[in-house]
Amino acid sequence: MNIYNIFLTKKGEKTTLKVLMFGWEFPPFKSGGLGTACYGLTKGLSNLGVEIKFVIPKAPYDINGEFVELVTSEKFLTSHISEIKIPSRLVPYLNDEGFKNLQPSENSGMPNYGDNLWAEVEKYALLGGEIAKKTRFDVIHAHDWMTGKAGIKAKEATGKPLVFQIHATEFDRTGGNPNPEIYAIERECFEKADRIIAVSNLTKQIVVKHYGIAPEKIDVVYNAVNMEEGSNNEEDVRPPKLAVEDKIVLFLGRVTIQKGPGYFLEAAKKISEMDPNVKFIVAGSGDMIPRMVEKTAALGLSNKVIFSGFLRGKEVDTAFKMADVYVMPSVSEPFGITPLEAMKNGTPCIISKQSGVSEVVTHALKVDFWDIDEMVNKIMGVLNYSPLHKTLSEKGFDEIMRMSWDDSAGECIKTYKRVI
Repeated sequence: MNIYNIFLTKKGEKTTLKVLMFGWEFPPFKSGGLGTACYGLTKGLSNLGVEIKFVIPKAPYDINGEFVELVTSEKFLTSHISEIKIPSRLVPYLNDEGFKNLQPSENSGMPNYGDNLWAEVEKYALLGGEIAKKTRFDVIHAHDWMTGKAGIKAKEATGKPLVFQIHATEFDRTGGNPNPEIYAIERECFEKADRIIAVSNLTKQIVVKHYGIAPEKIDVVYNAVNMEEGSNNEEDVRPPKLAVEDKIVLFLGRVTIQKGPGYFLEAAKKISEMDPNVKFIVAGSGDMIPRMVEKTAALGLSNKVIFSGFLRGKEVDTAFKMADVYVMPSVSEPFGITPLEAMKNGTPCIISKQSGVSEVVTHALKVDFWDIDEMVNKIMGVLNYSPLHKTLSEKGFDEIMRMSWDDSAGECIKTYKRVI
C-alpha cells in the first residue's frame, strides 16, 4: 500500500483513501484542458493507491476507465435509483454534441449557456446527492462550477468533506465580464467547500480578490502532462510542412475571448509583412471563429492562415510536431496544459505572462498578451535563430520530463488529509 494513501481511522486502523469525484468530461471525449487534467490526476491518484469513483453526466460516447471506476448518470439511474428520472444532458458548453442553444451571444463577450443548462446543473446536483448516499468514500472532489453543486449535495447528504478544484473562473472565461449566475454558483462552491484547490497562484489570487475567500483555505496544485505519447524531436515521425520553405506558427486552443486569438492574428499580420513564407494555423473551435475568419480576410491573411477546426488525440501531437513555434496569447489562463504538450513534442513555446503555466516553466519565452510587438519579436527570433529554437526545444523537453501527475496527485492527497 502506497504511503500516500494510508491514513488512520478514529480507531487507529489503517485504511485506503476513497474519493468520490465529480466532473463533466473525461477522455476519450473532451473539449479542453479539464478532461486532460482529470485523466492525468485520477491516473496519478490511482498510481498512489487511491480508489476513485468518477461521476460524469450521461456521456455521448462509450467510456472505458482503465484505472478509475467511471459512473455516468444514465448507468447509475438504471442500476440504483431508477425512481428518479433525471438522466443529465450536462456537457461542456462548447461541445458540438451539446445543447444547440449554448452558443455564445454575438456581442456579449461572454458565453451564453442557454436556458436549459441551469436545470441540468440542478439535476446533476440532485443526482450527486443520491450517488453519495449509496457510495462508500472518505472525501468528495468536485471540478469547476458545473459539478460543484453536486459536490455540495453529496456533502449535505453524507457529512463528508468537500474539496472543490477550480480550473478556470468565470472571470477567466469571459475576460473579466462574468455571468452573475455562474459567479454566484462559483462563490457558493468556494464558501461551502472545506478546502479549495487552485491550479496556479494566479487562479488563487483571483479567487481571493474577486470571491472574498481566505487565502489560507486554498492550496495550489499544478497540472502536469502525460508523457506516454509524443516525442521531442524525432525526425522520422515529424509530418511534412505545407511547403518545403514554409515556417509554421501554431495557435491551439478554444477560440474564445479568454485565449486571445485576436492578438495572434495581429501578430500574424506583422510577421507576414516581414516574412512571406510564414504560415499560421489556428487549431480549435469556439464562439470567436466567425469573427476570426472575418478578421483574417480584413487583414489580407486569407492565404496565410489555416483554420483546422478542433483536434483530438494524435492530431494534437501532429500539429505540434508540424509547427516551428507554438503561441499561447491567453488574456487570462488559469494554468494552460497546451504549452506542456507542445514542449513534449519538442516545439518551442511563447506563452502569455498572464498564465499559470508561466509559474512553472522556465524554457519558454514569455510575453504580455497585449504586447503585439514583443510577441512578434519573440516569434521571429525562434523562427530565424536556430540556436534559440534548438535550446527551447531540447531544454523544454528535459524540463517537462521532471513534471509528473503522480506529484500533482500527491499534493491533492495532502489536501484531502487536511479535511478528513
